[in-house]
Amino acid sequence: MDLSKQEDVVKIVEGCAKRERKYQQILYKALYGKMLGTCIRYATDVEEAKDFVHDGFIKVFDKIKNFKHTGSLEGWIRRIIINNTIDTIRKNKRMEMDFERKDALEYMQDDSNEELEKTKIENLTVEKIIELIQELSPGYKVVFNLYVIEEYTHKEIAEMLNISIGTSKSNLAKAKDRLRKMYMKKYGNINNEWE
Repeated sequence: MDLSKQEDVVKIVEGCAKRERKYQQILYKALYGKMLGTCIRYATDVEEAKDFVHDGFIKVFDKIKNFKHTGSLEGWIRRIIINNTIDTIRKNKRMEMDFERKDALEYMQDDSNEELEKTKIENLTVEKIIELIQELSPGYKVVFNLYVIEEYTHKEIAEMLNISIGTSKSNLAKAKDRLRKMYMKKYGNINNEWE
């Protein structure tokens, strides 16, 4: 079965909705690696990331009957797994946002250029990025991943995390600053790659 073929996707979704183990295994095996790569950016280690993937797929199989075939199945699954991961982190009270004066944050402008951000990030190796992201606090890690990697807007992040848009922007700026400092400490001069 091939997830790029619509007829296979329909068959897999229908099978999973009926809780047929065969189709659940097909879907799990097809997307496990990609979802593990997503979850490792939020986890403290690989074992925790595996737990996030496993728990996320349990939620996917519970909700798959609601998939409408209007977008990609992989994107739909990624969103459920990310939301479930964030909920788990929040339940474990590990994720604390860095809140500042609310009135000051509400008027902050997002002056980051998304294309420039992507280009700068691509200049670093994936291994270095993941290594550095793992060292961020959970709150910074989540906002950074959602904005830079998953490409959510600050408004979407604010709604997902139940924070203000300004808090999302502030946490992103602080995450970038910490990443910049960690990179310089670990690897030396970054040649203004993040400026």
